[in-house]
Amino acid sequence: MTTIIIGKDRDGAYREITCLGHAGYAAFGKDIVCAAVSVLVINTVNALEELAGEHFHVAVREDEGYIQCRFEESLQEKSVFLLDAMVFGLNNIRKEYGKEYLQVQFKEV
Repeated sequence: MTTIIIGKDRDGAYREITCLGHAGYAAFGKDIVCAAVSVLVINTVNALEELAGEHFHVAVREDEGYIQCRFEESLQEKSVFLLDAMVFGLNNIRKEYGKEYLQVQFKEV
């Protein structure tokens, strides 16, 4: 199962995103849930950096299905929109394929 943990501060601002594990929906290379989650998360991280010009720390361990993105500063409005769109997409994947393959959790950081 893939678990996405969205960390927000007390004011509701995004502070970090952590993606853990592989979905296990199908065999490696054929897992459409894992592929969809990866595309959403990686594309959002790339867009935050390249299109929005945000600066943040990223840690990746591909073999473990681990990506963590920590935001050190407040994000621009367009960056918040990108993250909201990512969360929207992840929740739709979870609804379509089931919580046994994808969990989306929020925590205060």
